[in-house]
Amino acid sequence: MPAVSMPAHKKGDFLVDYEEKVFEDVKAKPGEKALVTFHTVAFEGSIGLVNILQALRLKRKGFETSILLYGPGVTLGVQRGFPKLGDEAFPGAQNFNNQLTKFMEEGGKVYACRFALQALYGHGEPSLIPGITPINPLDVLDLILLHRKDDAFMLHTWTL
Repeated sequence: MPAVSMPAHKKGDFLVDYEEKVFEDVKAKPGEKALVTFHTVAFEGSIGLVNILQALRLKRKGFETSILLYGPGVTLGVQRGFPKLGDEAFPGAQNFNNQLTKFMEEGGKVYACRFALQALYGHGEPSLIPGITPINPLDVLDLILLHRKDDAFMLHTWTL
């Protein structure tokens, strides 16, 4: 077997060029909107957290940004904790709560479908993270259509 001639990586090393940006840094024009929709189960993959971070980035780029949690996506907006609400039973257990709270604190709006919340997952509105607006299931499509009418950027994610 040939000998390895490169030094081993160590903590603090960079494995890629993280400073090079290939594309221009796009910012929103005044009044531009964005909508990020989630149809994914909390903790079943990375897309829920990634999309919250994308929504936060859109907000910081100047877009009037909203998040729609529907279907299993409502599980992202439920208060968590163990043994008490807010306790972090394992590292990362509060990622969704913390990032959604930060998004709302920075002016983002979050909506959750009442049908999915109650009929699919057995939660009531008090289960939602404070600041999330519960909406009628008929409002899910209308929220999307209103954003379409406003020529908003939309990012839709579905997982099964």
